Amino acid sequence: MERSPIRTYLDFEKPIAELESKVAELRALEGEDRPVSIADEIKKLEQKARAALVDTYSKLTPWQKTQVARHPERPHCLDFVNALIEDFTPLAGDRYFAEDEAIVGGLGRFRGRSVMVIGHEKGSDTESRIRHNFGMAKPEGYRKAVRLMQMAEQFNLPIITLVDTAGAYPGIGAEERGQAEAIARSTDCCLNIGVPLISVVIGEGGSGGAIAIATANRILMLEHAIYTVASPEAAASILWRDSAKAIDAATNMKITAQDLDQLGVIDVIITEPVGGAHRDRESIMKATGDAIARALSEFDGKTPAEIRRQRQTRFMEIGQAL
Repeated sequence: MERSPIRTYLDFEKPIAELESKVAELRALEGEDRPVSIADEIKKLEQKARAALVDTYSKLTPWQKTQVARHPERPHCLDFVNALIEDFTPLAGDRYFAEDEAIVGGLGRFRGRSVMVIGHEKGSDTESRIRHNFGMAKPEGYRKAVRLMQMAEQFNLPIITLVDTAGAYPGIGAEERGQAEAIARSTDCCLNIGVPLISVVIGEGGSGGAIAIATANRILMLEHAIYTVASPEAAASILWRDSAKAIDAATNMKITAQDLDQLGVIDVIITEPVGGAHRDRESIMKATGDAIARALSEFDGKTPAEIRRQRQTRFMEIGQAL
């Protein structure tokens, strides 16, 4: 009998965990010879668990969405690259200092079209998380992003960026090598390139570390992702000198896709499977690919000047509106 995968549950998912655990227990007993069939009981419990999942995810708070965005099983940048990009060829190094694996990038084909892909990679296990520095890029990561964006413009290739970072790496070495300047130059490069730039916030979109590769023509955002000027914990420490007030910060900062859509900061919300992207990876990959394809098609036939002007106007209008 095929065993169900071991699932990680968040704190607010405990009632769902209990129901799904009971279903798993009954399924383990189903194959045994028993005088009474337990199939009906399994079906009832499955329906109850599904209803609890739908109800819970229909009313998530901003802090709960933050937890979902950080879920350890949530698909990361390389998962999307492997699912959506054919013949992906990674490109490394900033040609100034070093390679930074927190930002991955390279050439590939998206639905038959050559593209440049750049994104934050958090890693999926202890070893890869350390190697990718938990998706927190150093200056060389953003300088690599600039190099790849300029290469894409040179060869007239659309750019797809996948955003998933708590923020740029705040270490002493990163500051000594010009972290703020690297982020600013990457943001400036995003604004001034003449090819379409489509950005997708797939998990956390944290601070300048996110916007450095997300100053795009179209910004897409997964339903339970977050996009914020600072993490809720950092904002709570700054505002109240108490990181324990992160829940209050998350609520007040308008960091959810729904809030940002209303504010005009993002363009499209990509609906996630019930229970989050990690519960049905195939479904979220298709939905994301379809959304990217629609966004790219909007710029077919546009000149570099038109593409550049649309992007710059978009961000000027955000500043005026807010």
